[in-house]
Amino acid sequence: MQNKRAKKALGFLGVGLFWLCLWQLAYYAVGRDLLLASPFAVLQKLSELVTERSFWVIIGSSFLRIMSGFLLGLVFGIILAVISARWSFIYKLLQLPMSIIKATPVASFVILALVWISGKRLSTFISFIMVLPMVWSAVYTGINSADIKLLEAAKTYRLSKLQTVEAVYIPAVMPHLLSAGKVAMGFAWKSGIAGEVIAIPKNSIGSQLHNAKVYLETEELFAWTAVIVVLSVIIEKLFSFLMSKAAGKWGGENG
Repeated sequence: MQNKRAKKALGFLGVGLFWLCLWQLAYYAVGRDLLLASPFAVLQKLSELVTERSFWVIIGSSFLRIMSGFLLGLVFGIILAVISARWSFIYKLLQLPMSIIKATPVASFVILALVWISGKRLSTFISFIMVLPMVWSAVYTGINSADIKLLEAAKTYRLSKLQTVEAVYIPAVMPHLLSAGKVAMGFAWKSGIAGEVIAIPKNSIGSQLHNAKVYLETEELFAWTAVIVVLSVIIEKLFSFLMSKAAGKWGGENG
């Protein structure tokens, strides 16, 4: 088991080194720091940023805004899916707007939302609107995939509605919710940052990206991009771990 983990870690390290070398070669080929920063310069800038208190304030602010939108999308998506599964006409009413949301580019929502929403709340709204249809669709599918034989058995043994939900519906929904949640988390994070870049709220990662671009600070631009990627991976892994634990508890499949 340990050898397997060691090989996996070495493989990951080797892939990382390959791309870092390729990045460095590209830097030599371009030969202009204004167009492409070297990995060493970016690492140095990143090491400077992490020592500043404002860096952690900015990360915390963006995280709270975007995760608030994600959680709202998760909660409302589940509620609307349950209602849609209970009443078919609700599903028909929601199907069109959910499909439109899925098909509309994030930038369009950001620009439209700026008319009614302040820049400070924009990333929360954008994250919410991106997550909502994914969770709604996944939970609705999960509910309708519940085993009919198990539902009949629940009726035979006269289980209450709450017991039926716990024993049949939740295990059916969890694999779908886990899979959709992973994708939704990534979408929420990326779309939320995109919203911040356009709205430029105070103390946000998006505003730092915007300022770095405006002032041609290429090293800082790459450094903040690296921060976004690392945070995205950490958040997704943490969410997957928590959801996998929940799936295991309710009898779902681990992701």
